[in-house]
Amino acid sequence: MHLNWTSIVFTVIAFLILYWLLTRYAFGPLFSVMEKRRELVLKQMSEAAQTREQAAAYVEEQKQALQQARKEAYDIIEQSKQTGNKQAEQIIIQAKDEAVRLKDEAVREITSERNKAVAELRSEVGKASVQIASKLIQKEIKEDQVQGELVNQYLKEVGGKA
Repeated sequence: MHLNWTSIVFTVIAFLILYWLLTRYAFGPLFSVMEKRRELVLKQMSEAAQTREQAAAYVEEQKQALQQARKEAYDIIEQSKQTGNKQAEQIIIQAKDEAVRLKDEAVREITSERNKAVAELRSEVGKASVQIASKLIQKEIKEDQVQGELVNQYLKEVGGKA
């Protein structure tokens, strides 16, 4: 096999010229673009990490806000229960007071009606007694003066009490 040294030399020279041209005009801008791309990717990764941290902080903040809202809701419910219990107790107390007042009023009214009935009954009994006594006395009375005076005196006494 025969080597052609001129071809090899020309190939090496062409390769070196091509390498020099690529380094001078192509690799510089290419590496510059690649460096810019690398910096952009690093920047985006940094921003993504920062965004992730912000999102985690926001999630934690929302969890705390949710816990606070739950606590406030629980407090409101407890306060409502206490207010409801107090109102129920007040209503019960008012109802008991009203029941006692109505009972006392009914007792006074019953006592008053009973006293009126007793007074009326006494009056009626007194009248009936006088009528019975006068009928009995009229039957037994004779023309005797002493018995007539006794009857008149008794009638005066009974009439004075009624």
